Amino acid sequence: FFRRCLCQSRLPAYKDSPCRQTSQNRPQRSLFLRLRQKMEKVPLSTDFGLKGFMINIREERKNDHEAIKEVNDKAFNRPQEGVVINKIRKSGAKVLSLVATIENKIVGHILFSTVEIKGHEKRMVGMGLAPMAVLPKYQKQGIGSMLIKEGVKRLKKRSVPFVIVLGHEHYYPKFGFEKASKYGLRCQWKDVPDEAFMVLILDNDVMKNIHGIAKYREEFNEAM
Repeated sequence: FFRRCLCQSRLPAYKDSPCRQTSQNRPQRSLFLRLRQKMEKVPLSTDFGLKGFMINIREERKNDHEAIKEVNDKAFNRPQEGVVINKIRKSGAKVLSLVATIENKIVGHILFSTVEIKGHEKRMVGMGLAPMAVLPKYQKQGIGSMLIKEGVKRLKKRSVPFVIVLGHEHYYPKFGFEKASKYGLRCQWKDVPDEAFMVLILDNDVMKNIHGIAKYREEFNEAM
């Protein structure tokens, strides 16, 4: 599952990463290994990116569930991401789920769910970015970037201390992500390349001297 998310684009693909923005029929990898796909030249931000159409970012609503599943199914060309999203939703866990709409049509989706740092004397909970998906027709228009930036902005307002992501090292640093190992944070999956596991520190004071293993929700493990 996570081993199908790193990019299948011209960029080198890692074996283990969750956000994907392509539906090309390439060899299947996992949710986290497919998060890196076709991200190399996505515009960082725009309110108008598709021939003058307004792109709106908002939180998901109850009647969005089927459309969100469709976006993920088409972007990843498989159902696993949609299944994980639904399981996390049903668990009642604390999440931030945003959709991108154009003329009320959902064309993109991003999910942030809880992540816990273990191995430290103090329990520290932040958020993990995964998965992210954009309908193939609307990819490379800056929609993924808008979802990330709006998500981070809202998480800051919620006083979330950090966000982790497993993805392409040339894409996520545009949003402030750095190698997690720089802060003594490690991924729960041992074969993940160091440069692919990143963190965005939102509260330096809270995160001071925090280190250990970052653990995603069990729903991601169940899908692997």
